[in-house]
Amino acid sequence: MNSNGEPSQTALMAAAARAAHLIVDDEPRIFADTLAYELLGDRAEELVGYHRAHGTHLVLAGARAAAVTRSRYTEDRLAEAIHGGVDQYVILGAGLDSYAYRAEPAAQVRVFEVDHPATQRWKRRLLEDAGVAAPGAVTFVPLDFETDSLLDSLVLHRFDPSRPAFVSWLGVTMYLSHAAIGQTLAVIGGFAPGTELVADSMLPENLRDEAGQAYVEAVTPVSADGGEPWLTFLGPEGMSALLEKHGFAVIEHVHQRDTVDTALWDRSDALRPYELSLLTRARAQR
Repeated sequence: MNSNGEPSQTALMAAAARAAHLIVDDEPRIFADTLAYELLGDRAEELVGYHRAHGTHLVLAGARAAAVTRSRYTEDRLAEAIHGGVDQYVILGAGLDSYAYRAEPAAQVRVFEVDHPATQRWKRRLLEDAGVAAPGAVTFVPLDFETDSLLDSLVLHRFDPSRPAFVSWLGVTMYLSHAAIGQTLAVIGGFAPGTELVADSMLPENLRDEAGQAYVEAVTPVSADGGEPWLTFLGPEGMSALLEKHGFAVIEHVHQRDTVDTALWDRSDALRPYELSLLTRARAQR
């Protein structure tokens, strides 16, 4: 959070990347976040403008690839969970996520957006300014991750821990210590058996390719200077160990290239999969 109570720069950059994908990149589209541009408010043209002007740059193209692949993979898995009867969706560190406002989930799933209260106030103002109504299916769960109980906060807002849920945790773990990641996993691992989690992590240096390494070298100092240093890098082994310790069975680890159908990488634009990040899908067993 910054002094104005706005979301972090990384949250803004992720939304800008999703918005820019529909403007800068060619068909086939990997993910269509049709509200991301509006949620950037009066900074939309400035932030998307970087992609318009420099869209082939390794960092900007890499940001778009990371943002759209993790969103596409997560929402595809969510759709499967809903089809299987899951009716609770928890978004940890929701930021400017727009699922609840464009996917019309009201009849199928209740969405619990968990984030810092100041971030939520800022987002709700943006939604209001854009004329986007919050559907009855969305519940804002204000949480200071450093001081508040995740489970207590969810239950206070009518989350039912006795029923399975689908949980997404994207763009967060790299900013946390191993201990902090474990604390959150311990809570989610105690949800009803059958609860599924999709989380991403940044790969350790030995598992990155050349483009992934160049991305990290360019972005980490900027992120640190902005007060959001990258603290933790997890590959399949490290992520599996953490998850299994806290009551999860790993379903799969997925690299960017494998998040979507191979045909979507037959492209004429700058979008390419990097060995930069990992998506992990796991199921709570307790």
